[in-house]
Amino acid sequence: MQISGAIPLLRIFSEEQAKAFYVDFLGFHIEWEHRFEKDLPLYAQARRGDLVIHLTGHHGDATPGSTVFVPVTDIDSLHAELNAKRYTHARPGIQQQGWGKVMEIVDPFGNRLRFCELSDD
Repeated sequence: MQISGAIPLLRIFSEEQAKAFYVDFLGFHIEWEHRFEKDLPLYAQARRGDLVIHLTGHHGDATPGSTVFVPVTDIDSLHAELNAKRYTHARPGIQQQGWGKVMEIVDPFGNRLRFCELSDD
């Protein structure tokens, strides 16, 4: 038996805003897109490194306001990369927590991506 890593589904309401946030700002690339018909909502897979997410416009797939916990290394470099883009709707900071450094970013639909570099202790 093998259990693979989970792929979170994140609810979106605008394809343009989703691509501006996930592709242009966070640096994901869209691996594939699906629609049952051309005028129906988008369902897409996006990837950055080993992180895979599904973006869905379908109302029954996911609840807006979800949080995805993303372990990272070198969070300071990710922080610098994102803030250098001068994205209008997010300028994330890093918070030191007892378990490590955390950078939380909220997408245009209320979903939170919580990037965390865990402490060695």
